[in-house]
Formats: sequence, structure tokens, C-alpha cells
Amino acid sequence: MSYSTQQIRNVALAGHPGAGKTTLFEALLHAGGTIQAAGSIERGTTVSDFDPMERARSHSIDAAIASIDHAPAGQPPIHINLIDTPGYPDFRGPTLSALAAVETLAVVVDADSGISYGTQRMMEHAKARNLCRVIIVNKIDHPGAKLGALLEDLRKTFGPEVLPLNLSAEGGKRVADCFWQSTGHSDLGAVADWHQKIIDQVVEINETVMDHYLDLGEGGLSGQELHDAFEQCLREGHLVPVCFVSARSGAGVRELLDIAERLFPHPGEANPPPFVKGTGEDAQLIVASPDPNAHVIADVFKIINDPFVGKLGIFRVYQGTVRKDTQLFVDDGKKPFKVAHLFKLKGKDHVEIAQAIPGDIAAVAKIDELHFDAVLHDSHDEDHIHLAPLAFPKPMFGLALDVARKGQEQKLAIALHKLAEEDPCFHVEHELETNETVIRGLSDLHLRVNLERLKERYAVEVTARPPRIAYRETIGEKAEGHHRHKKQTGGAGQFGEVFLRVEPLPRGGGFEFVDEVKGGTIPGQFLPAVEKGVRQVLSGGAVAGYPMQDVRVIVYDGKHHPVDSKEVAFVAAGKKAFLDAIGKARPQVLEPIADLEVTAPEQHMGDISGGLSSKRARISGTDSVRGGEIVVKAQVPLSELEGYAAELKSVTAGRGRYALDFSHYEPVPAQVQQKLVEAYKPHHDED
Repeated sequence: MSYSTQQIRNVALAGHPGAGKTTLFEALLHAGGTIQAAGSIERGTTVSDFDPMERARSHSIDAAIASIDHAPAGQPPIHINLIDTPGYPDFRGPTLSALAAVETLAVVVDADSGISYGTQRMMEHAKARNLCRVIIVNKIDHPGAKLGALLEDLRKTFGPEVLPLNLSAEGGKRVADCFWQSTGHSDLGAVADWHQKIIDQVVEINETVMDHYLDLGEGGLSGQELHDAFEQCLREGHLVPVCFVSARSGAGVRELLDIAERLFPHPGEANPPPFVKGTGEDAQLIVASPDPNAHVIADVFKIINDPFVGKLGIFRVYQGTVRKDTQLFVDDGKKPFKVAHLFKLKGKDHVEIAQAIPGDIAAVAKIDELHFDAVLHDSHDEDHIHLAPLAFPKPMFGLALDVARKGQEQKLAIALHKLAEEDPCFHVEHELETNETVIRGLSDLHLRVNLERLKERYAVEVTARPPRIAYRETIGEKAEGHHRHKKQTGGAGQFGEVFLRVEPLPRGGGFEFVDEVKGGTIPGQFLPAVEKGVRQVLSGGAVAGYPMQDVRVIVYDGKHHPVDSKEVAFVAAGKKAFLDAIGKARPQVLEPIADLEVTAPEQHMGDISGGLSSKRARISGTDSVRGGEIVVKAQVPLSELEGYAAELKSVTAGRGRYALDFSHYEPVPAQVQQKLVEAYKPHHDED
């Protein structure tokens, strides 16, 4: 079907695990005629959970996209781009990425279990992004569902602007409209009562509409006036509509499609996307107009590395029209690529299309330059434009990887790069200090899934372990060191003698090498060799094998031989003299200290504080925040935080979260230093 921007609705389904998002996704596709029969999670036949791992686990891991062409009776047809997102917070990256592509976020709530932490977080994310928010209460036909209490709980949690557009009726067998209709009965009371509440909420947003309503009553309002006031309410967060459905039985599903047609915003009605041109103080807001004849502006919100199609970039068009053979630039690139094929997605299937207009979601394949959040455009007038970044959670879980078989290092690097391209919350780092490849994610489950993908998708097997802590070494006081390096073989020998002092520098002072040699006792050409020997100890450590910092080394005397003195001799002498001085200077092992902020429901404060105290944490304060939560601030040794995310999840029933940033280094306790020193096997060369 051909359609205009005004006929497009972009909607993402989000919510807590088990709320029935995927089942609702299937029911909507079936009701809209996209598929002949709704798939089943249990049988592994859903459109969205097509990945073998998703089928094996019976829950979504990645976001999936499909579209519906729906024609309500007596109304113009609409084209709905629907995105099903994972519910588990472990896979929050694909969920939040979808927010960059839609005008409406539909948060699905389980009628049995009610509001969860995931519900609240997604409502907050959508509000921060200025998206229109809709709450869909699913499983209304379950015998134990207390819908009246749930609706009141929703209003208490998210505000009085939460009001139903329809109501469960006949025990969840059907729904009763309470926006367009003012009479009838429901499982939640008289339709007229709720109708009056939502009409009052809608008309008060606009003075003109309010005046007409007061003068003429509801009958004096035109359909367009009511529609425009409703859209304004959605844009400004003055109304959060609630729709009731049973995805299993189909109750309320077709009505939900009709509501999307009549009341959900099209791309021209929603809040404009937050595009900016430039960076820093010079950045200026740019309004992308949904004009099909303007220059193209599109944003890549998802990358898929498909084993058959190759790299697939999925983008949302905000301005202009993308057609086959269109030349598009990626970000500020100078060389455009040609759109050879343009696709719409239907789960794992790719359907070729002729064009993508403003509001459309489409994909191009085999363009290596594409990356998450890339801006596509067809004119250099749109260089330096980017979409305001989404607020992704920082990946805190880490694992160090080693290939199980030698020779697969390059294959591992390529595979990890592809996995990181697909998920903005999966990071790959190479730690220079510990020479480790470290992957970071949102949870142990998040990392395990990616390790499984490494094996199944890319045939790379690895061994995983906790990453090494980046300890440091330093000294606590001044000291002097001396070493004479003398070797005599059959021919020319080696000779070099060095006297030096060491002094501690303030924390963060780094390293200083000072030459105070008088009278040429060490010729100038050999001083770089002395420094080289000192730096070998700096990089390899002296007592526990960790890099040294915050040290000043002063070379003040020495001896040389006119024949036997060589660079190698002064490297060795400098190294051993430095080690000699360190041994007398009260060497210390330093550990990284992190600034930690834990956010959780206030009833868990005691458990959180007690747990942190057992980790040598220094709690600096607590703050109360909206929604009955508290924020605990502390400084904690990084070595004590291994496994903390799982511990916090257990203590708070999955409702706690934390943010972590490096603060500073400070000496470890004596017993910890003793263990680290005993575990270290010196690897300095012997004379």
C-alpha cells in the first residue's frame, strides 16, 4: 500500500519481562493482516523472536521490527511501524535504541503483577526523550487480575494524567470505549465517569477548546478540535492514555489499532526530534521537517550483522525521501554511497521497497561505514548534524577473554567488533596496563549471551575470567639506592655504576627523572640508558608487578670505564639501583577507588549500607529521590566490587542500579599488600 507521512504511526512496545509484549506484537500483526496466524513463544514461531537463542530462552534478546497496513472501517488506512523490545534490563541497549525511531512508546503492564521497576524506568526514559507515552494493560482476562486497583496504582505512580481510553468489560472478554463513547458499563464502573474525566483532562490543555466546551458542551466540539487537543496533551505529557487488552484472546487488540489510527501522533504531530548541528557551545538546534521534497536526514538506530545479507543498517527517515540509487553521505564523510537496495523489515525477513518517506523505517545493506547513531544525508548542507545522544546505562560487568585456540586472535577481534556494533551497551576494551581484552556489559547474563554468540555465530571459543584490577605501586618516603654492574667475559667487559635518590610525589604526580650528576662521573650519553633502566621498573613494578607512579628519581653520582662502559651496563645499573632504593623507601601498592552511586527503593537502604560497609566502602551520604527511592553515595575499592551487580540485584529484587566512576588511587591495607606481594613472582633479569 502507498501511504503519506500523515498515515504513518511509529510505536515501540516496552515493559517488564513477562508482560506479554511479544504476544501482543504477534496479535497486532495478525489483527492488521500482516501475518495469517499469530505465532507462539512456546513453539518458537513468533515473528520477533526469530534468533535461535531467543527461541531457546523463550524471551526477547534483541529488538525486532515489522509493519502493519491497517484500514479501520470508514477511516483512511494507516501504516504502523511496530518495534518489539526486550523486557529484561540486561538487554536495555536495543530497547533504548528504539526510542530514537518512534513518536510513541507503549509501555505494556501485566494485569497480574502490576507496576515493576522496568515499567517506571521506561516511562522515565520516554519522558526524558519527549515521546508520547501510552500504557497498555495486558492479560485483562486473567481471573486474578485486579484492574481497578491497578489503574489507581498507575495513577498514583505516574500522576493523575494517567486516564483510560477504554475499559475492560465482561470479565476481560471485550473492552468498552470511554473516550468517544459516554455510556455503557465496564469492569471498572460506569463508562460515563471515566469519559468525563478524560474529556476534562483533554479540553483543559487548550484555551480555545476549553471555551467552546464551556459554552457549547461536548457536543459543540468538532472532531478535529478534540483530536488536536488530544495530540497536544500527548506531546506535553498532560495525558498518558491507558488501553486494556488481552493479547492471548484478542480482546481490545483491534480496538488498539483503531486508537493508533485516530489518536496516536503521526511524525508531523509529535515533538520534533532533537537534532543539533555542531558541537559544544557552538551547537545549534536543527528542526528536521517531515517534507518529502527536502534534503534527506535519517538516523541509523540499529545495526545487524546478518550472516547472509551482511551488515544491515536500519534507519528512521526524518526529512526527505530515500529512493533506490539515492547517493547518501554518512555523518561528515566526503564520499557518498549509493543505495542499491532498500528494505522494510518483517522480523528476520527483508522486503525490498522503492522508497522511504519521512517517518518511514527502512534498511540498507553492505555499507561498511554505517554505525549506530550515524546520520545519513544527501547534501553537505547537513554535515555536522547529529541526533542528541540517548542516555544508555554504563556497562559495569567485565570479563577478560583469551582465545581457547592459538591463531584465533584476529578472528576474535573482528567478531567482538561486530557484536559491539549491534549493541550500544556492549563494549570491548583493550587494557594496555594488564594487556587484556575485556568485554563489558550490563549483567552476567548480557555477557554470557554475547559469549554464546561468539561461539555459535562466529565459531570463536574463548576462556573468560574476571579482569585484573589495575593496581599501582609507589613509595612512601625518600631513600637512596646504588648498584655497580660489572661483567667480564673473554673480550671487552661491561661496567656501569649508579647512585640515585627517590622521593615520593603527590598522588597523580606521575614520574620525574632528574639529572644532578657533577663532574661527568656518568657521561651524558649514558644518562638516557640509566633512565631506560629506571623506566623498565616503572612499567613492570618492583614489589607486586604493577606499574609505578608518583615517584621522582634523582641520579647524582656514578662511575664509568673508558673501555667497558656501554649502554647495556648503565641500563642494568640504573634498574638495580632503582630497585635498591625502592626497597628502602617503604614501597606501597595502590588500589583504584571508585565513586559509587546506588539507587534503590528506600526499604532496602539498610541492606545496601551494610553490604557496602563490608566492602571497605566509605559512605558519604544518602539522598531521597522521587518514587520512594534513595541514592547512596560511597567510595569503594574497585577490587571489592566484583559480583556487586548480582548482589545488588538479589538484595533489591532487581530494582536496584548503580553508577560507577574512577576517583583516585590510595594505598591498600597491609594484609592486602602482603597477599599481592606473595603472589608476585619477580621477573627482573638477574646479573
